[in-house]
Amino acid sequence: MGEPGANNFQWREWLARASFGALLAAFAIAATFAGGFTFAIFVAVVAFAAAREWHRMVSGPRYAAAIAVTTIAIAASLGWAVAARDSQWPVWLLLFGSVLAAMCAFASGTRPLSNGLGTLYVGLPALSLVALRIHVPQGATAVLVLFIAVWSADTGALVWGRFLGGPKLVPALSPNKTWTGFIAGTIFASAAVTFCVKLLGGSLWQAALLGLALALAGHCGDLFESWVKRRAGRKNSGGLIPGHGGVLDRVDSTLFAAPLAALLVFVFGLDLLCGGHP
Repeated sequence: MGEPGANNFQWREWLARASFGALLAAFAIAATFAGGFTFAIFVAVVAFAAAREWHRMVSGPRYAAAIAVTTIAIAASLGWAVAARDSQWPVWLLLFGSVLAAMCAFASGTRPLSNGLGTLYVGLPALSLVALRIHVPQGATAVLVLFIAVWSADTGALVWGRFLGGPKLVPALSPNKTWTGFIAGTIFASAAVTFCVKLLGGSLWQAALLGLALALAGHCGDLFESWVKRRAGRKNSGGLIPGHGGVLDRVDSTLFAAPLAALLVFVFGLDLLCGGHP
């Protein structure tokens, strides 16, 4: 009698995950094409929620001062990035906020390094997304390609990892992730980016490599958050999103993939559309 109930629970969990995942993706796509302050506000709201979960995990109940500093630093950084382009001040604001968050944590007797890192862990990806949307030609499409790579990797890893099982990827960091899911997610992301770039008329081999790189970064972000949760004794970072857990659980892959994309674009001059045009 236990198995049918368990199966029904699993299906309800999968349905909730798919429904809320699709809803969040729709909001992200709409905000991306709206651009400007609308996109920055959307990113900021998600970043605030993720930062709150981070500080709560690493500090316990004494996280109010650190999350306040992180919130102000991220808001100021993103607002400056939209209002004044080609400025390095958004990065300096995050660095300053990181130092202040660490000082607040030290004063409250919690972990200064972990709290200071949290400001950058969430703030730099948020700034990367806003910078890509604003400073890159066809920025909306470029950010959408990034999102598609991350979402494809996450979905492929979850579905194939759950249904096919197989040897564990890194049991010490995450007991549920498998090599099957890791490989499938990477292939899905590479194929998805290649398909998108094909529609845009860009280079397919560059797209395949880009999808591969973004997927690997996303996997690393997922594993990193799993390691943090394990050290904190938590299964999820929060419970805000049904079927997903916390906001941090939902965006952990993006937190590593977005800075990589910004690095490839702004340092190495890579075109996220691989020569394609909307």
